[in-house]
Amino acid sequence: WRSIGHGSQSLSKEVKNSCNCVFMDLALRLGTDRFYEKLSDFRIRKKEEQLLVVQKAQQAVYEAEMRIRQNEAEIQQTIENRKTADFRMMEYYDKYLHHLWDKAEALEAERKRVQAILDDEKMKLVKLEQAVKVLEKHKEKQREAYLEEEKAQELRQFSEIGVQRFFIQAREKEEDEEELRRIINETTVEME
Repeated sequence: WRSIGHGSQSLSKEVKNSCNCVFMDLALRLGTDRFYEKLSDFRIRKKEEQLLVVQKAQQAVYEAEMRIRQNEAEIQQTIENRKTADFRMMEYYDKYLHHLWDKAEALEAERKRVQAILDDEKMKLVKLEQAVKVLEKHKEKQREAYLEEEKAQELRQFSEIGVQRFFIQAREKEEDEEELRRIINETTVEME
């Protein structure tokens, strides 16, 4: 967090810098549902882009491993050829084998380098997947809260309707009792 702010910047820089003011402004302008939808789309797009990066890194590891296997095959073939070669060629075979062994070390170092890149890119992908899941969970919680509020409002309406019915029934009962007393009074007066 920077107390002096980020200064003037583009939207992509603001998002990259995780500028809270920008997120609040966007949420207010778009509305909560639309903001979450756009943010979710953005995170899903980023996750998909990262997935492509991971796939390219996996391809680089596969290619490095393939070059290692080819070099190992060439070493084995050279060793086999050396067995049947003229003794005057042994020095050349030895030099070539040393070259292939040096190449094997370089290829293994390259494989380790691209494997480290792949591991790093996979970690980034995992973080992006977690970010999407968090947003989906938050959206689901918001939806649940909305449904709970809707349910509570419906219960309040039912409660109001119930209270109104109670008072209507109580008034009708009172009117019926009043009517019954009037009839009893009229009948009592006529009997006398």
